[in-house]
Amino acid sequence: MPDSYGLRLLRTPGAGANCYLFWEQSSGRGILIDPGDGGPAILAQVGEAGVQVEQIILTHGHYDHIGALDAVRDALNAPAAIHAADAEMLTNPALNLSGLFGLNGRLRAAEKLLADGDEIMLGSLTLRVLHTPGHSPGGICLHGSGVLFSGDTLFRASVGRTDFPGGDTRLLLASIREKLFVLDEGTRVYPGHMEETTIGWEKKYNPFLRDYEG
Repeated sequence: MPDSYGLRLLRTPGAGANCYLFWEQSSGRGILIDPGDGGPAILAQVGEAGVQVEQIILTHGHYDHIGALDAVRDALNAPAAIHAADAEMLTNPALNLSGLFGLNGRLRAAEKLLADGDEIMLGSLTLRVLHTPGHSPGGICLHGSGVLFSGDTLFRASVGRTDFPGGDTRLLLASIREKLFVLDEGTRVYPGHMEETTIGWEKKYNPFLRDYEG
């Protein structure tokens, strides 16, 4: 049987996006998901939790999810991973949207590129990478242990916006139907913004997917 996990939503000053810490309870081995801002606050909470962060996983390459990446990975000595289709966003302010706000969000390249079906192992815990394009070409979700980190693919009663470069509404809705709505309805969904939800609730009530028949 898999070991129990720990999960914490980390509070950051800007609170532009949700940053999560997920770890195996027995070993303290964990991952950090989407360090968007507030590097010192993130690091303080990781230290309080006593977690050894082995990787930093980015659900996509928009600046509100990656802004604190370099500071955090340097302090934790942990490699960053992103889907190959969003990899260039880390080093290009025009692609990661920081340029729209007069910021030079030029970060270092990721140490690891992810693909659909990859597995992230934390002792007895496994999170599987689900490639869910639509909000961005390389958007991903992470699924395992009855939870789903959905990035900006799926929100409570909403979905990710598709009016940014590389966005595609048809692809986004197909990603949700084909990759997420096939999961157990009790799966707890931890999105990149707003509060948590479940797959079952979204299948029943999400207005963007009312025509879903599952």
